[in-house]
Amino acid sequence: MAHPPAVAPTVIAHRGASGYRPEHTLAAYRLAIAQGADMIEPDLVCTADGVLVARHENELGRTTDIGARPEFADRRTTKSVDGEQVTGWFSEDLTFAELRTVRAVERLPELRPGGTVYDGRFPVPSLDEVLDLARISSHRLGRTIGVYIEAKSPEHFRSVGLPLEQRLVDRLDAHGHRTAEDPVVLQSFAHDSLRELAALTALRLTVLLDDIPADDALSTPAALRELAAWVWAVGPSKDRVLPRRADGSLDAPSAFVADAHAADLAVHVWTFRAESPFLPVGLDAAEELLAFADAGIDGLFTDQPDLAVAALRELRRAAA
Repeated sequence: MAHPPAVAPTVIAHRGASGYRPEHTLAAYRLAIAQGADMIEPDLVCTADGVLVARHENELGRTTDIGARPEFADRRTTKSVDGEQVTGWFSEDLTFAELRTVRAVERLPELRPGGTVYDGRFPVPSLDEVLDLARISSHRLGRTIGVYIEAKSPEHFRSVGLPLEQRLVDRLDAHGHRTAEDPVVLQSFAHDSLRELAALTALRLTVLLDDIPADDALSTPAALRELAAWVWAVGPSKDRVLPRRADGSLDAPSAFVADAHAADLAVHVWTFRAESPFLPVGLDAAEELLAFADAGIDGLFTDQPDLAVAALRELRRAAA
């Protein structure tokens, strides 16, 4: 049976309300929930003592104040991570107790100066804290707050003796998240890691697709049908759904959404950001969101959940 298009897409708060607060902090997730997001998205890395924490990458220099902490000056090093040489401070070189002494900072200060007001205020949260926040908020608000999780750099963490998959499943199991009916989705660009998760849990899975030739082969109708045998959704970049013309404006929709729905896959697109460098020529953030909703997507990752919720509220009213 073909997957029915959504009336209005699920709003997934990308790293929390990261357009307004330093990303991957409880403050960013709380604000996203208050703004009406359906799900919050923590990316996960691991500490030296095996604690899963919310960061987009294991290098901590861009998103925390660790570089200004003299007690960690000797931890600065260069490593190969996902095929790239990276210099900085790494989560796997700190215990959780050590990591809790540093504070988050705004990752994009030039584009988001408002977020810098909160630099140095918030610690790096553990996965347990994020799951507790979603559970408590769901109970308080009387609506389910989902958690959309990506374990980052799984090959790297496996290479340093900190494999993520079983550790992630164990923590989710401890919080009672085990089945496809639970409000948790696991996502990854690393398809081998996602297949390992598929063998460990019945939670819903999403294959992420980047704008690279290797992922073109996974975007054909035949490939999407094969993916549907073991995943629930696909997470394409925006350009796979609504490509941009040479002048930066949106082109006509591709066949991707129709092909994915025909394979019974949900389509969750990344990433919507309201700042002008990220927008198509001629459209504001709300207009871009509605163009993708019109293309039939089922969910979207956004740094500004409030804008998505407001735009899609009007769409729901029109469909009522």
